[in-house]
Amino acid sequence: MKVTKICCIGAGYVGGPTMAVIAKNNPNIKVTIVDINQERIDAWNDSDVSNLPIYEPGLAEIVEETRGKNLFFSTEINKAIDESEMIFISVNTPTKTYGKGKGMAADLKYVELCARNIAKVAQTDKIVVEKSTLPVRTAQAIKSILDHTGSDVKFDILSNPEFLAEGTAIQDLLNPDRVLIGGESEDAIESLANIYGSWVPQAQILRTNVWSSELSKLTANAFLAQRISSINAISELCEKTEANVDEVAKAIGMDSRIGPKFLKSSVGFGGSCFQKDILNLVYIARSYNLQAVADYWEQVIILNDHQKRRFADNLISTLYNTVSGKKIGFLGWAFKKDTNDTRESAAIYVADHLLNEQASIAVYDPKVSDSKIQSDLNYLNTRSEEENSKLIQGSATPYDALKDAHAVAIMTEWDEFKTYDWKKIYTQMKKPAFIFDGRNLLDKSTMEKIGFEYTSIGQ
Repeated sequence: MKVTKICCIGAGYVGGPTMAVIAKNNPNIKVTIVDINQERIDAWNDSDVSNLPIYEPGLAEIVEETRGKNLFFSTEINKAIDESEMIFISVNTPTKTYGKGKGMAADLKYVELCARNIAKVAQTDKIVVEKSTLPVRTAQAIKSILDHTGSDVKFDILSNPEFLAEGTAIQDLLNPDRVLIGGESEDAIESLANIYGSWVPQAQILRTNVWSSELSKLTANAFLAQRISSINAISELCEKTEANVDEVAKAIGMDSRIGPKFLKSSVGFGGSCFQKDILNLVYIARSYNLQAVADYWEQVIILNDHQKRRFADNLISTLYNTVSGKKIGFLGWAFKKDTNDTRESAAIYVADHLLNEQASIAVYDPKVSDSKIQSDLNYLNTRSEEENSKLIQGSATPYDALKDAHAVAIMTEWDEFKTYDWKKIYTQMKKPAFIFDGRNLLDKSTMEKIGFEYTSIGQ
C-alpha cells in the first residue's frame, strides 16, 4: 500500500517526537497527530515552539520546520482516521490501578477504545501500527476487534515498538540502533519499512512476527533496568567496604562482554517505561505460571525501591535522626536530565518518605513546574493536597531552594547543577551543610574543601 497520509492517535512523549521525525524525513507524507486533550494540542500548535508540551533537545526545531507543511496537530480524530492509510496507536498504557492485575498488568482500555473507534470510522483499508508499549499478544486483541466490524474494510496490524530514551529521543529517532517491525502481512511491513527507509538503512530495519516484536520491547527495558539495579546493589556493598562504585563500574564496563552503558549508580531509575514494563513482564510470567521467571524480574523492582528508600533513610539518619521542621533543598524533580517527564521519578518517592517525617522541601528543576510537583505527590494519596502544598514548594531559582536549607538532595543529573556557585550556596545554608548526591554529579573533594558534609552513592 502506498502511504500518503498518516494519523497518530496520542500526542505524548512517543507520538509527538516520532511523528515529527517521520514528517521531517518524508515531506511527501501528510502526518496528523490527534489527541482528545485540547490543551495539549493547543500547546503543540503554539506559535512559540518553546511552549511545546514536551521538552526534548532538537524537537522544537523539527516541529518549527515541518508544522503546517506536512505535520499537523488536531483534535479531529475521526477525520484523521478516515483520511489516513496508516494509523499509529500511541496512547498511554499505564499500570492497572484496579481489578485483576492491579499494580502489575498494563491497562489497555485506551488501546481498546482506539481500536473500536478505528473500526467504527474506517471506510477504507488501513494499516494499524502499535506504537504504545503493550503486552505480548495485544495485536491479536486489536485484530479481533477490527475484524468484527461487519464491513469489508481490511486491517493489517503491525507492532513497531519505540526504543527511545527521553532526553535523547530525537537523536535516537534520527540515528536508531534498529527499527523493529512485527507483522503477518509482508506488504504492510514493507509499507512501514519504506517510510523509515527514507533515513534508516534497510539493514537496521528488523522484520519479525508480531509476538517477537511485542516481547522485544518489554525485554529491552527489563534488561536495561536490570543493569541499573545490579550496579545499585553493588553500590551498597561499596559503601560498606570502602570500594568506589564508579571505579568498579569503569573496570567492569571495559569488559567488551559487558560494556559501559547503564552502569551509573544512582538513587534509582524512574521514567514511564522501566517499572511499568517489568511489572507487565512479571504479570505475564505469572499468568503462565512461570513463577521463577516472575520472581527473577520482580527483584529488579524490589531493589530499585530499596535504593530510593535507603537514600531517604540515610539522609534522615545523617541529620541526627530527625528532619521534622528542617528544610531540605531538592535539585531536580524530572526522572532524568534533558526532559520534563517526572513519571516514576525517584524524587517523588524520596520526597514522600521525607514528608512523612515532616520535613519541609523546596524543589528547583529547570523544566518542571510547581503544579507538576504538587500533582505528582497528590497522585500518591499519602496525605491531603493542603498538607502537600504546605510542606513542599517549587522554587524559581536554585539559590532560593537552597537558602537556609539543612541539606541539599541532588535528584536529577542536570548538567547546570555542576556550574552553580557552591561557595555562595554554602554560605547561605544552615551549618553543618550537607549534600546528598543521588547522581554522583559533584566532585567530593571540591565540595568538602568548601565546607560541605558530602555523601554520595556507592562511595
